[in-house]
Amino acid sequence: MFWLAVFMDPRTPCLIGIAQRTVREQPGPEPLDLWESVAREAAADARLPAGRLDSIQVVYTDSWQYDSPVGRLAERLGAAPRHRVYSKVGGTAPQLLIGAAAAAIAAGELDSALVVGAEALATRRAYRKAGEHVPWSHAADPKPPYGWERPPHPAALAHGLFLPVHTYPIMETARRAAAGVTIEGEMRERALIMAPMTEVAAANPYAWRRTARTPAELADGDRFVGWPYTSGTVAVLEVDQAAAVILACSELADRLGVPRERRVYLRGWAYAEDTWEVAARPSLGSSPAIAAAARAAFERAGLGLGDMHALDLYSCFAIALRQACDAIGLDPLDPRGLTVTGGLPYAGGPASDYVLHSTATMAGLLRAQSGHGLVTGVGMHLTKHTYAVWSSEPGGRLGDAGPVHVAREVPVVGAFEGEGVVAGYTVAHGREGEFEKGFAVVDVPGGRAYAVVEDESLLAEAESAEMVGRSVRVVSDGKVNVTSW
Repeated sequence: MFWLAVFMDPRTPCLIGIAQRTVREQPGPEPLDLWESVAREAAADARLPAGRLDSIQVVYTDSWQYDSPVGRLAERLGAAPRHRVYSKVGGTAPQLLIGAAAAAIAAGELDSALVVGAEALATRRAYRKAGEHVPWSHAADPKPPYGWERPPHPAALAHGLFLPVHTYPIMETARRAAAGVTIEGEMRERALIMAPMTEVAAANPYAWRRTARTPAELADGDRFVGWPYTSGTVAVLEVDQAAAVILACSELADRLGVPRERRVYLRGWAYAEDTWEVAARPSLGSSPAIAAAARAAFERAGLGLGDMHALDLYSCFAIALRQACDAIGLDPLDPRGLTVTGGLPYAGGPASDYVLHSTATMAGLLRAQSGHGLVTGVGMHLTKHTYAVWSSEPGGRLGDAGPVHVAREVPVVGAFEGEGVVAGYTVAHGREGEFEKGFAVVDVPGGRAYAVVEDESLLAEAESAEMVGRSVRVVSDGKVNVTSW
């Protein structure tokens, strides 16, 4: 400790404030109220008056579009930050904001930064079910466009294939077939991987679903959503949750009297992108970008996977966990576990905010017991990836913000007629469990095409027999391609 006191660079960024909140009774507060609540709690944890914040950064909220999100929060906090950011959509947004804030602190551009996010989608649902309008404040007028970094591909839009609950299972079926795993085997393995996560969530006071479940219950107890995924193994979005973290330079932390054991350090982090369009990826079931991000983060941290005492892998869908484990050489049944919160299906998946919760939880663990932890993020359709190594000990190097692009592409064909081979597929189900339609990515001469399947007897066959690798006939009306197995 004496060495740290003497030789610590005063610009070294550290995380000194954390807060989380989960609201279980609906209707609950609006996002602005939640932002204020966790921001004040994090500021109190940091011993920093909220009005002294140099930077306020807010993660995009799906719940409500405010006229001035950061400005309204600054007013509530009595702050006049010289640096203000409102993020784009995506599960990597919190780490991108945290990484940029840490770099600005290290460079002497800021002394402190708040990163905050909240969703009140459970409350929106409650108002919708009651047939009432949401009575929230400061609505943007006109409503701004959705915060996409890039809109969906025209071919994907034409086929209605843009929801993650459909694209992620397509990647899952591609990986399943490439690994030689049966349909039943994939489902059983997924349940074995995710059941321990439910136990973590049951012990997490901020988790949305706090019921431990057995592998048998997860394998057989829920309706299908985007087959082969069930409602009990995918991210739960309709939650009311908020989280905040505060970073500061070590000099300010000293002045505030923050004890050394309550400071957590970003040892290294990295960002990488896979090809944006799912059908354009050479391998639907694997991710070179994950491997690139992990390699860079560990190298910058001066640590490896074996040095991590705790892990939180982004878990919106099982394929996100599996691709991560494949890329970094991690056994999905590693005794350290895959999550410190319970993961997005159980702790809660508040749109773009989850990594704020996993980061705050990891920071709390590292305060309680010294060590190192890995927190990852995923954005869009397994497109964007962040890897961050946190530690109770300073060291490593932040590196630049990236991004690192991994962008070899397969051409995506629009309208197509002819023979092809199924590369990946899914069957969409409605809220009552009924068939809706099938979606497929098909290898065709010159690239890949999207196609839909509408015949219910064919959809039933798709859920009982492996369709990846099956030769199919595709017809088109010039906009939408239709295939039968």
